[in-house]
Amino acid sequence: MKKEIERAVINLVNKKAQPNKVILLVGARRVGKTRFIKKYIANFAATKVLKLNGEDLDDVELLARRSVANYKRLLKNIDLLAIDEAQHIPNIGFILKLIIDEINGIKIIVTGSSMFDLNNQLGEPLVGRKYTIFMYPLSQIEFSKYENYKITSEKLEERLLFGGYPELVHLDNWQEKEEYLYEIINDYLLKDILIFQNIKKADKIYNLLRLLAFQVGNEVSLSELGNQLQISKNTVESYLDLLAKVFVVFKVEGFSKNLRKEVTKSSKWYFYDVGIRNALIKNFNLLQNRNDVGQIWENYLIVERLKKQEYQRKVANNYFWRTYDQQELDWLEEKAEKLNAFEFKWNTYKKVKIPTAFNKAYTDASFDVITKENYLDFIL
Repeated sequence: MKKEIERAVINLVNKKAQPNKVILLVGARRVGKTRFIKKYIANFAATKVLKLNGEDLDDVELLARRSVANYKRLLKNIDLLAIDEAQHIPNIGFILKLIIDEINGIKIIVTGSSMFDLNNQLGEPLVGRKYTIFMYPLSQIEFSKYENYKITSEKLEERLLFGGYPELVHLDNWQEKEEYLYEIINDYLLKDILIFQNIKKADKIYNLLRLLAFQVGNEVSLSELGNQLQISKNTVESYLDLLAKVFVVFKVEGFSKNLRKEVTKSSKWYFYDVGIRNALIKNFNLLQNRNDVGQIWENYLIVERLKKQEYQRKVANNYFWRTYDQQELDWLEEKAEKLNAFEFKWNTYKKVKIPTAFNKAYTDASFDVITKENYLDFIL
C-alpha cells in the first residue's frame, strides 16, 4: 500500500473548523500532523493561508509582538492561520486569544506534540474557544478504506509487530521498518521531554520505558519501578506524567463501585503504538516465536479502541477490573452508568467466562470476549 491514506481526523476538523475558534490537533511526533496540515490547507487559496512553524525562530518572531495592530497586518486577507508545533511559541494561548477576539472570521488550526506548555498556555486563555482533537498513529479505521478482509487479516501480524506510524506504509521490507522505529525512539520519542524539562538522565527514562514495555497488561508498582531504576517513587511518577504528556504511554486505572475486594489503587500502562513498545525491547520476532503475544494483542486492541472512541466521538470512561483474589477483566467501559466488559484472547479456542464476582456485583453489565475472529467489530 503506497497510496496516501486519508486521516480519520479530517471529518472532525471539517466539522469543527469554525470562524474565531481554535482547533488543537495533538499527538506524538511523526504521527502525521504536519503532513495532515499541508494537505488540509491545500483546500484553501494559497493567498488566504498563513502557515507558521513554532520551531522556526523567524515565524515565532512574527507573533512575538502581542498587539492587535501587528496581528491585523500579519493576517490581512487571511482566512486560515495554521501553526505547526505550537508548544514552542511563548504565550501562544494569549496570542491566539487576542487573534480570535479581534480578527473577525479567522479560522485557526494548531498542532502540538507535547502537552507540557500547551495545557498551561491554552487552557485558561482559550476556555470555550478551542476544540482538541487527538491524532494517533494510523488506525485500522483508516486502513480499512483501502483493504478487504483478506488483506486486513494478512496484515494483522505486521501491525502487531510494527504498529501504525505512517512512514512505515512506504517502507518495503521488515528490516527497514525496524530501523525506522529505532530511529523514532532515538531521535524523536523523548525530544520534548529533554527540551522542556532539561532532564539530563535520559537513560533513566529509556530504562523506565523498557520496564513498562515488559509489563504491558500488568499492574505497575511505582515503588518497584523506582527500586529497579534506583530513583524515588516520586521521580518515577513525574517521569510517567511526562511520558504521557508527549503521547508515548497512557494509564488505565482500576474500576470499583461495589466490592471491598476490588483493586482500585494500582494502574496499568500501555503504549500508544505497539511498534514503539516492541522496538524498546528490541524484539520483532514473528508471533509464533514469542511469549508476549497476549500482551501485544491486549495493547493493540486497547489503543485501537481508543482511536475508535476519539474518531467516532464515542465517549466512555475506560478501566480494567480485578479483585485481590485474581479475578480480572482486561477492559471495562462505562457509558451513562452502563458497563461493557471485555476480555482479550489471542487463542481463539480458549474458553472464557465472565468472572463470578463481577457478574454478581454488576448484573446489568454486558460481557464479550475479543479474539482474532471478531476483533474488527470491536475496533471499527
